[in-house]
Amino acid sequence: MPKYSYSFQNFDKSRHVRASLREKDISHKHAREIAVAIKGMSIDKAREFLENVVARNIAVPYRRYNNEVAHRSNIQDGFFAGRYPQKAAREFIRLLDNLESNAEYKGMDLDRLRIASAAVHKGTKLKRFQPRAMGRSSPRFNTLVHVELVAREASSQ
Repeated sequence: MPKYSYSFQNFDKSRHVRASLREKDISHKHAREIAVAIKGMSIDKAREFLENVVARNIAVPYRRYNNEVAHRSNIQDGFFAGRYPQKAAREFIRLLDNLESNAEYKGMDLDRLRIASAAVHKGTKLKRFQPRAMGRSSPRFNTLVHVELVAREASSQ
């Protein structure tokens, strides 16, 4: 069993809370774009955004992987290209639930939590073969994904 660590540096147990998904079968590109979109949001705002993505009301802006991606009229942040990555958004909602329960366990104020870091990394590559005609086969690769979320409790002023 591999031992995983978090990529977030300067973790303070009293101010930060974290959660992670390991080896999930979701698109790395979709997960990366969702992570960039929800970074800096509160947990409630991020959950509402992701539920709207699953319901196809708001598109996730595609900043990097936007070659031949259609423009959407319902994108925030001034970007035009976007999609509705529903499978990845459902996994992020589950991860936000886990992050919220971890914060409740630590006794943190959920209203003051902001997502400080959202990291997506490629995981194990599954190598398989697709049977083809005439007794041949083609390679079929599937890359699993690691997702890490770290939320920081804002100081009360």
